[in-house]
Amino acid sequence: MTRDEICEEILWTSSPGLTPYPDALAFMEERARAIHQGTSDPLVWIVEHPPVFTAGTSAKDADLYNPHGYPTYDAGRGGQWTYHGPGQRLGYVMMDLTKPNGTVPPRDLRAFVAGLEGWMIDALARLGVTAFTREGRIGVWTIDPLSGLEAKIGALGIRVSRWVSWHGVSINVSPDLNDFDGIVPCGIREFGVTSLQRFDSSLTMKDLDDALTAAWPERFGSIPQEA
Repeated sequence: MTRDEICEEILWTSSPGLTPYPDALAFMEERARAIHQGTSDPLVWIVEHPPVFTAGTSAKDADLYNPHGYPTYDAGRGGQWTYHGPGQRLGYVMMDLTKPNGTVPPRDLRAFVAGLEGWMIDALARLGVTAFTREGRIGVWTIDPLSGLEAKIGALGIRVSRWVSWHGVSINVSPDLNDFDGIVPCGIREFGVTSLQRFDSSLTMKDLDDALTAAWPERFGSIPQEA
């Protein structure tokens, strides 16, 4: 997709510090409702959370260990257990899926999920990290530079209400990877997790934010505009 084919902008905002997870849920639900009603515009919201475990609609009690007693919430999105915490970047995507969005046709959830995964892969590539998807495994994977094994670096969980998306993606920049031991991440026991700083300790949250912004138009056909 060339810049000449991009015909609109999407509002884009980043919240400083740590956003409490319940506040994020309330905001997204209200924003999705307003987008459906035509009273608010689509939005990509970039945030970071305090330590928390969130349960998707397929989460199993047996997959939660939580040795530190972190708060747990029913996220209402698809998927299983996910950890969020400092050093992990969340990209919440609230978008009208009844319309075409770049490479994503209207009302095509598979294409939307593929677009989100591709967005993460493209952003990571800009930072020198080769990432990929695997059949039967949701999210984005890479070869951990320390172990030499496949590990998850980006997770994905979405909810769609009246064809408006909310929730979105997460990418590990510099979290405490031991915190992921409190769950079976996304129900997958065979593989671990990794982070950007394992590849390059100089990489920062801002580096990832810039890469996510730059990679967005190729997948979703709109130009990020500061909200």
